[in-house]
Formats: sequence, structure tokens, C-alpha cells
Amino acid sequence: RIGLALGGAAVTTLATLPLLRALAGLLLGGALGAIPAIVVLATALFLLPSLCVGVVSPILTKLAMDDRPGETGPVLGRMFALGTLGSIFGTLGAGYLFLSWIGSAGTILAVAATYAVLAVAFLVTHRRAGLGALLVLAAAGGAVGLWGRSVTAFASPCQVESDYFCIRVDDMSAQTGRPSALMALDHLVHSINDRDDPDLFYSPYIHFVDELARRRLAEGEPPRAFFIGGGGFTLPRAWAARYPGADLTVAELDPAVTRAAADHLWLDPAAPGLTILHRDARAALQAIPPGPVFDLVFGDAFHDIAIPPHLVTREFHARIARRLKPTGVYAVNVVDRGQDPRFLMALVRTLDLDFPHVEVWIEGDPGTAGGLALRGRTTFVIVAGQQPSPGNRLRAGSGFDRLWVRWPGPNLRRRVAQAGGPVLTDDLAPVDRLMSGLLLAEDGR
Repeated sequence: RIGLALGGAAVTTLATLPLLRALAGLLLGGALGAIPAIVVLATALFLLPSLCVGVVSPILTKLAMDDRPGETGPVLGRMFALGTLGSIFGTLGAGYLFLSWIGSAGTILAVAATYAVLAVAFLVTHRRAGLGALLVLAAAGGAVGLWGRSVTAFASPCQVESDYFCIRVDDMSAQTGRPSALMALDHLVHSINDRDDPDLFYSPYIHFVDELARRRLAEGEPPRAFFIGGGGFTLPRAWAARYPGADLTVAELDPAVTRAAADHLWLDPAAPGLTILHRDARAALQAIPPGPVFDLVFGDAFHDIAIPPHLVTREFHARIARRLKPTGVYAVNVVDRGQDPRFLMALVRTLDLDFPHVEVWIEGDPGTAGGLALRGRTTFVIVAGQQPSPGNRLRAGSGFDRLWVRWPGPNLRRRVAQAGGPVLTDDLAPVDRLMSGLLLAEDGR
């Protein structure tokens, strides 16, 4: 029975990879909504493997108790202790070892192989019945393997699967008509870089921050900027090429992201004036002595589509405010639901406590200002500082012809008050809850 259970666990674990390819698009693109679809998908993938491997421990415990009838307590204690150790090893091993070295698909294959080896070890002790079971399990495993191969399920969808992200880089030359490449981190397109013209910004929000900086920062002086998150390093790369003498610090947590940008998105990590810190942005900023040193702090760090909670709190914003020049700008990229951006409103309310002027900018015509025509997933840029931006509209002066509008101040303050969101602090920053509408609402997909 143990051998059959382990064999079943091996086959069903192996089947999770082709099943994922077969079901993910069907469920996530259907009418269920994101959260119910994920629950159904996880159940379909992992219920059978969990049941198969879950029956092994009770059977082994019963056998051990029968073997030592007078030691029920110690036997149960040892089995529970071994189960706890296995859980701890699995959790730590997956996060710090297996995903880093062999990726998620490789980890699934390694687990299936381990179950298969253990199944063989148990089944060979029962020659006749065990041989038949081995043949059946081998046939089932072979069929699943052929199925998986036919749909390329055993290859990772990531070019690089690091400790933090699934990193993909795609050639965009056919779409743009120029040598260019796209970087996606997990499910979010983070950067599109042009090989020959670093100042050509395909991402509107990056283009906006560049245009705003041209108007608000002191003329004739090379900027000093701190970038929260590197990704494709689109803006740091452009400024390093454009402004001799610039002092640009980029805090990018994942060294694999920097390597991908250098290998595929034409980043020169050794460019004059460019300093790349592979550490958490909050810790990196804290290490800089307080004082008005930066012209720009640009927040562009994401975990999937959400900003990490420790980078949106009042305590973090206070540190940023103390390090901005009087004319300096704190710009932060925010993705939220256009119709009811609860996280955006909470973030504006929080920033209001440390910055005299907090603005929200949106790409589009003036009708989008105030949220009148916003639907679905929307990209906002919050701009905070000691001084307001000049004007309520900003038209691109270079590159693509784009227009951005500022959310009218009275309308924005009214929406913030109506939303009633919390002030985001280190003690309470419920980013996921505030962004749940983006995941659950039909127009937020």
C-alpha cells in the first residue's frame, strides 16, 4: 500500500505540470474571476498528489506502533517530529535552495522523482504484486511524460527563475520597428528598452517621470536621483547617457534582474555616475545620511502588480522627505483599479502627512482626470514634494506624442475622504486587501 501510494504521488505530481498548461488559460481567462480560478486550479493540480502522499504517514505510523506495541507514545512523538522536520526542510529548501538552483518546474520534477524512487524501494519487496504495480505505474508515468513533452510542460516559462522573480526578456523589434527588448517580471511587463536611443520611452509612466523631471529640476545641473527598483533600468540608463556628471543610485533587490538588463536590455552597469545596490531599497535609503541630497526619488518596485508594503508606509515616506531637496520630487508608480482605486487613495492620504503637495497624474485626455473615464487596471503616477507641478496638463516634449493630466485637487481630496482608507504604517499596511478589487472585479482583470 505504501508503494502504491508513493507511486500514485509520483504520477500525479508529474501530471501537475501538463495540467497547469492545459487548465491555466481556460480557468484564468474564464468567467470565474481571478481568486476563484486560482482556488479551482490549485485544487485540480495538487489535491490528488496531496492525498496520495498524505496516506503514507498514517500507514507508517500504524506499522511502527504494531512493531513496538508498548511504545505508542514515543512512536507517535517520533513520527510527529519527523513530519515537522520534513515540513521545515521543505519550506526552507524550496525557498532558498530548489527554486534558486532548479526552478519551480525542476522542483516539481525532483519531488516526483523522489516519490518514484521510494515507490520502487517499497514495491520490489513484493515480487509478484509489486512487479505488476510497477508496470502499471511506469506506464502511467510514461504517458504523463509524453503528454508533458508534447506541450513543453517540463520547460520553465522563465528565462531566469531567481530567488524573487520569474524573469523573461522578449524581442520587441517586430512590434516597434526598432531594435528593442521587453523585460517581464512575473506577470508584469516592467520595461521596454530601445537599443539605439535610450531616451525613447515605450512605457508612458517612465516617459512622464522624465518629462516632469525636465520641467521641475534645476536647469544646467546634473541630477542626483535614487531609484527604488531597477527592472530594465530604463530611466537610469537614459539619464546616465544624457547627463554627464549625474549621480544615479539604483536599489535593485535581485542581482539576476540586473544581469538580465545588462545581457539583453543594453544596460551598462559600469556607466559613469550609475551606482547599483543589490539590496532592499528601504535599507539602502536608510544608509544614506538624512539631508536634502536628491532631486528625484522614483518608486518603481513591484511584487507582481502590488508595491511591497514596507515601501508604502509613512515611516518610509518620512525618510524620503528628509532626503529630498526643496525642489525635489518623489514620484511613485501605482497600479490599481481605475474605477475604485482604494490603495491609491490610501497612499495619497499617507503621503499628505509628510508632503505639502501630493498629486496624481494619468495619461490621457482631460476627461480621464478625476476618474471619470477610468476602467480596469490603470497606471497612476503620484508626485509628491514641497512644491506643486507647473500646470494641470503635461504634453511630451520629446519621443512619443503623449499627454498627461493631473487629477483635480479638490476632486482628489474628496475621493480620498470618501474612500476612508487607512494611513499606511509599518504596523498596518494592508496593500493586498486594498487592491483586492483589482483582482476580484470583472473590470480589474
